Amino acid sequence: MARDSLKTLFHPFASGSVAPAGSGERYIFLGAEAGYAKPEEFAATIVPVQGLRPLFRQLEAARLDPLPVADGEDFDGALILCGKHRGENENRIAIALARVKPSGLIVIAGGKEDGIQSMRKLIDKLGLEAQSMPKYHGIAIWFHRPADASAQIARLASTPVTIDAKFQASAGMFSHAHVDPGSELLAGRLPADFDGNAADFGAGWGYLSVMLGEQAPRVNRIDLFEANYEALEAAKKNLARNCPNLTARFFWQDLAKEAPKEKYDMVIMNPPFHEGHEAEPELGQVMIKTAADSLRGGGRLLLVANRGLPYESVLAAHYKEHGEVCRNSRFKVLWARK
Repeated sequence: MARDSLKTLFHPFASGSVAPAGSGERYIFLGAEAGYAKPEEFAATIVPVQGLRPLFRQLEAARLDPLPVADGEDFDGALILCGKHRGENENRIAIALARVKPSGLIVIAGGKEDGIQSMRKLIDKLGLEAQSMPKYHGIAIWFHRPADASAQIARLASTPVTIDAKFQASAGMFSHAHVDPGSELLAGRLPADFDGNAADFGAGWGYLSVMLGEQAPRVNRIDLFEANYEALEAAKKNLARNCPNLTARFFWQDLAKEAPKEKYDMVIMNPPFHEGHEAEPELGQVMIKTAADSLRGGGRLLLVANRGLPYESVLAAHYKEHGEVCRNSRFKVLWARK
């Protein structure tokens, strides 16, 4: 079922609250998701942008020709679907302001859980003279791009955060402002004598891969798999900066649907267990199964998880042996052997 916010996003056009989008116009759609139905009043061409691989693949399946990152200039307008990360939402508005023509229409939609009310207040503070309307359990906000949007772009655009003076990450990436404490616990248990080929599942901006490269100087190669396109781009830079001699490869993949094509001697991971706003441990369970299929005989898995997540039964079903390395008040590090 399509998100209600998708219907909210197009409602200003369907209701006649804004001028129709003409057939010769182009609209960039930031945070795009499949499942939307354009009203008759919206005839413009849509250029969808989505950096999360599962959502990108849904757009591809619908033959909507998505892009992983924004590209192009002088759009007649922009559509923005808000998500749960405030910084990412703000950056999408900055991208729209930078790529839409002066006086072009920018329409934003989201639900309460997306912080849409605070976004409306921020837009007002920036002097963007917005209008809004509630519909389908969400709110649509729209305004026209000012002739000079440089001040608003400077305020809203995401800038990389430097972590521990050696990594960089940005809003919208997992744990973008600091090293995740679970990953840090796992990093302290990575084998210093490892000398084979490793895979980092859900690599994010590359923290665990860098730590393995630094602690196991004889590692042959590491392959990083990540579903967030921009996080993977950050991982490339962080690996190049911190481990310039490490052989690394990077794969933008949804591991739940796109399994690796090679076999590994070790898989490391801090599997995600949130897809929306609710905990979904099934995501981690699927990744554990995928890791089992991706390991050579005798290969090992090392993962960190919240203490309460039910991963031990999955390990028992798919590995010859498994156990617990350590735990603290919040996390546990588990191991398994194929």
